[in-house]
Amino acid sequence: MCDELACTFLVVGGGIAGVTCAETLAVLRTNSSDRILLITESSLVKAVTNLVPLGKLLTRFDVEERDASDLAANNIGILQDRLESIVTREHFVKTESGKQIKYRYLCLCTGARPNIIEKAHGSQHVIGIRDTESVEELQKRISTASRLVVVGNGGIASELVYEMEGMEEIHWVIKDPYISSTFVDSGAASFFQERLSNKNPSSDEEKKPIYKRMRYTEQVDDATTANKRGAALGPDWHHAFDIKKHGEHVQGSVSIHPSAEVASIEELSVDGKLPLAVHLTDASVIECDFVVSATGVVPAVGWPCDQSFKLGPDGGLFVDWHMGTSVEDVYAAGDACYAGWDRASHWFQMRLWTQARQMGAMAARSMAAKRDGEQIYQDFCFEMFNHVTTLFGYQVVLLGCYNGQGLNDKYEVLLRMTPGLEYVKFVLVEGRLQGALLVGETGLEETCENLILNQLDLSPYGEDLLDPNIDIEDYFD
Repeated sequence: MCDELACTFLVVGGGIAGVTCAETLAVLRTNSSDRILLITESSLVKAVTNLVPLGKLLTRFDVEERDASDLAANNIGILQDRLESIVTREHFVKTESGKQIKYRYLCLCTGARPNIIEKAHGSQHVIGIRDTESVEELQKRISTASRLVVVGNGGIASELVYEMEGMEEIHWVIKDPYISSTFVDSGAASFFQERLSNKNPSSDEEKKPIYKRMRYTEQVDDATTANKRGAALGPDWHHAFDIKKHGEHVQGSVSIHPSAEVASIEELSVDGKLPLAVHLTDASVIECDFVVSATGVVPAVGWPCDQSFKLGPDGGLFVDWHMGTSVEDVYAAGDACYAGWDRASHWFQMRLWTQARQMGAMAARSMAAKRDGEQIYQDFCFEMFNHVTTLFGYQVVLLGCYNGQGLNDKYEVLLRMTPGLEYVKFVLVEGRLQGALLVGETGLEETCENLILNQLDLSPYGEDLLDPNIDIEDYFD
């Protein structure tokens, strides 16, 4: 016999989307008898903290790892377990430990899993970076390694290469012509690469902010850890982990291998050699201690279910703007879903902690409204893509079609760059701002947000729009 539980709102996933959904439901709850239950595979969950608004939509925040039991203060029930199957027609799920949970509304926030490079073939010398557990494995490897290969060109790969110290050699393999292409253009990449080339570890250490946060750890056996998927890393994950090799200081080199991919990985057994030989598609060969695969993620879906879910082209659960899936009373949010609605011209989906938070809150609003028989509208945050992160020690703000996404190359670009200080890019179509990339403390976040939303004709200002002697933030605000 299964242990039977029942709840009004069942949320699966202890990442940003799941925790935000559960916490928002707790705020919106109008009936004290409504029970909220969160299923998490780990006893630690991700929570958004230090939320700072930078505009109408744009926010900067930290992601803190907390003990799941802390959510009980908001009357949220916690079950540390793993989803095994779903029976949607009878509104219940089964878990790995044998529990059967009846629900009225279900929200799947199961996140994504690392997309490990295909050529790894299960090698113990290739690790993926996605969650807390994988970074802890990285820390262990660093202590005995001298040469490292990092594969990938997104935020995690970029910060890993920049933050890691003590290695004799770091080889960064990217399939694109320039670094950090997930977020920036070639101009900003050159701006970042200069920072990477001129990095002074000792001076950087003095300038680095101190993050005073409570840290939690889990006491689990090896078998449990091996089968567990943790929630995604937060926006400043590298500050919470020591990813430096301690001991004698080594001023190592970073070698970038552009427009290259891993062709094969050979495990060496000859004495005196490093464990791996990584063969690239450009015919070069790199000997190293281990490989870090930071090549993106794929939605973590695919549980047995009595009804088939409609999936998006990326394999995520297809959702409408209510965050509802193709199955009645089942919602999804965060990395596990695919945004299937007619999107606003300045918004697109990217699997980031910012959108996980926004989607989790929207799913909660939709479920609460359906429970109460109320009509709601889509949150305004989906009008424009907005994201704040940190790359190579700089604040990076991405707004709208910041790289000309969806504009079919029919746009013009205005640039302003001060080496070592800031990089500002405006994307315009017929004189109207469609997107902006802001690197450094520019102070232009709210101004750009307003100009994209109100589509003011900026043609009369021409190239003077980014004249450093003109304070456009005061002029347009």
